[in-house]
Amino acid sequence: MSENIILIKGPTASGKTDLAISLLEEFPIEIVSVDSVMVYKGLNIGTAKPSDALLKKYPHHLVNICEPHENYSVGQFYQDVSKAIQLILKKGKVPLLVGGTMMYFRAIQQGLSNLPTSNASLREQIETEARINGWPYMHGKLKEVDPISAKKIKPTDKQRIERALEVYQISGKPISQHHKEKSKSLNYNYFNISLIPTIRSKLHSIIANRLETMIDEGLVDEVRVLLNSEQVNSTCNSMKSVGYKQICQYLINSCTLEEAKEDAKTSTRRLAKRQLTWLRSESSNIEIDIHSDSIIDKSKSALDTFLNKNIHD
Repeated sequence: MSENIILIKGPTASGKTDLAISLLEEFPIEIVSVDSVMVYKGLNIGTAKPSDALLKKYPHHLVNICEPHENYSVGQFYQDVSKAIQLILKKGKVPLLVGGTMMYFRAIQQGLSNLPTSNASLREQIETEARINGWPYMHGKLKEVDPISAKKIKPTDKQRIERALEVYQISGKPISQHHKEKSKSLNYNYFNISLIPTIRSKLHSIIANRLETMIDEGLVDEVRVLLNSEQVNSTCNSMKSVGYKQICQYLINSCTLEEAKEDAKTSTRRLAKRQLTWLRSESSNIEIDIHSDSIIDKSKSALDTFLNKNIHD
């Protein structure tokens, strides 16, 4: 059998996990999460993470694998997903990679830039300088050393400006140069399923309703418990993710709960828009409308054809 990999990509709230679990009952597959926030322990409600009972029944690789105060990177994901894929293939099963972190998917299929690891003291220096001079000033500094990256990064995008400056100072090379010198992609036979919402307003409604449900299920208390733990604060990468960031702001009295909820909904819609932009820039074997009644049947039919074809090839 060829080393087949199935990928289910889609924007947030598009039903990826439900579809993946439906396929488990039909095919010899194991799920690998491709989600940059589900990796963190304790971030459950705000990530729409499958319940403990569901994870026990349908194990997911790369869920709950690091502490919320740690910074999980695309480089670490690349290593972890490589190991997970090999483990599943050795069992004679097919890895099903499912999620919405498009940068991770791109790393799998197109290779990963050999970027230096993060340096905490250097980041602190950059952040201190930014507090004094502002991030537009730091963007100007980036423009001097890496005009290619500066053109792609907005002056307000603190995280990417910081990372680009950090990489340059550590390696002496612009991050844009590192991106050109990619490691090899993971060489498998991929089948890409893209879940696309044809009616954007319906997705926005799902996003809004899901956020309200998360609040009802205890998202505020979940974030409060995390912030009360010894090593977690609002500056941790886990707490900067959509939903958690806004509830953190509420808990430190920077806004009301209603304002936090509205900001979270807006930010989630923007995230979905970015995810869809990524999806449209990548090739797919099949695109399925998330509002279709036959989403499961279409997926099963497509996978059946793909897997049978590659078994006989």
